[in-house]
Amino acid sequence: MCLSLPDAWEKISHGEPTFWVGKRMFAMLADAATHHGAGRHAVWCNAAHVTQDFLIRQSPERYFAPPYVGPSGWVGVWLDRRPRWSEIGERLQHAYELTAAEQKSKRRRRA
Repeated sequence: MCLSLPDAWEKISHGEPTFWVGKRMFAMLADAATHHGAGRHAVWCNAAHVTQDFLIRQSPERYFAPPYVGPSGWVGVWLDRRPRWSEIGERLQHAYELTAAEQKSKRRRRA
């Protein structure tokens, strides 16, 4: 799903597959076998704080604030209990768009 987005690319970072647009990460797989997944497969997506709060309040069985990046607004999505792939696709699309926009904004401020 991530690699189908324009200019998205993958690299292993922090021992996990991560997905980038330009020089910024927009998503990360958290493997259940690592401390990132802590026993459950998940994907972590860049998000705004308001989005993170809304999703976790709406469906705490499906969404969570991941360690390390949760305080920045990122949202985790559990993948182990019949995930709704269309929702995950929307989360990844949103994360990609947010990250690409942040990157463009940073470039404009430098110019």
